[in-house]
Amino acid sequence: MFTVRYKGWAGLKNGALLKVAEDDGVEVFVTGDQTLLYEQNLSIRRIAILVLSSIDWHILRDNLPLIRLALDKATQGSFRTVECGTFRRGRPVG
Repeated sequence: MFTVRYKGWAGLKNGALLKVAEDDGVEVFVTGDQTLLYEQNLSIRRIAILVLSSIDWHILRDNLPLIRLALDKATQGSFRTVECGTFRRGRPVG
């Protein structure tokens, strides 16, 4: 696994990013961009896309088995959303 920044793709936007990831042999693209489905024609994509409901590590850490299961089920050209909760700011108690 690697990040977009690590690969040097940080300046690319949705369609161009998915294209370069496909061309590089990426099999599953994991993102927190919940609007991707509405902004891109995903029917032409070979890459599997996994959208997480949060990118907060504390939430992701508690949902790793769920995320792993979704990764294991990802198939070429598939799109799946993993509902693992969202971050909410709370008021201090007291």
